[in-house]
Amino acid sequence: MKQFIAIAGNIGVGKSTLTSLLTERLGWEAFFEAVDDNPYLADFYRDMRQWSFHSQVFFLSRRLRHHHAILDRPGTVVQDRSVYEDAEIFAQNLYMQGRMQERDYQTYRELYETMLRFLPPPDLVIYLRASVSTLSDRISRRGREYERTITPEYLQGLNDLYEAWIDDFALCPLLAVPADDLDYVAHPGHLKLIAGKIEDKLTGREEVVFEPDEVARAADD
Repeated sequence: MKQFIAIAGNIGVGKSTLTSLLTERLGWEAFFEAVDDNPYLADFYRDMRQWSFHSQVFFLSRRLRHHHAILDRPGTVVQDRSVYEDAEIFAQNLYMQGRMQERDYQTYRELYETMLRFLPPPDLVIYLRASVSTLSDRISRRGREYERTITPEYLQGLNDLYEAWIDDFALCPLLAVPADDLDYVAHPGHLKLIAGKIEDKLTGREEVVFEPDEVARAADD
């Protein structure tokens, strides 16, 4: 049966890696974030307050188009980052930092919330939860030049927004993965454990959690 799964989480948490590994293991299709072709991006980095609204509207429209494209796919798809994170995390963060004006933010939110009424949600959202120290370590290890200026304070602010969003999320089933404890690259057993929990959630089990003892055992598999 076709399923639509979205993987959410902060910068550096491992969304793209988990997307690749799950699709390889389970024979599903991966849908990654597109390469940045935002025509407002250069202007945004030059003057964030002036161009944040334009840039975020572009990202939102592109993400909505991707969301609909996934719905048309014939088989199960795993998406790297959900449509919800653009609005609930990154646009809200710009507003909170004073980089998006009040009227622009309210217009953006109204557009986003109206579109959500017509947008079928995924069958499952997987939230990768990680501490700032884990995020910083993974960002450092992947060595992307443009991420060198990301501070722990910035990551913590995004983490706080992610946790607030997840606490209220009710559009579809949610599986929270303790990414501090699960290294699905180094330990195949951890990937197997995550895949099993996903299957449990997709088949309708209400309470699906990662117990510390099973996480420890999976590291030896």
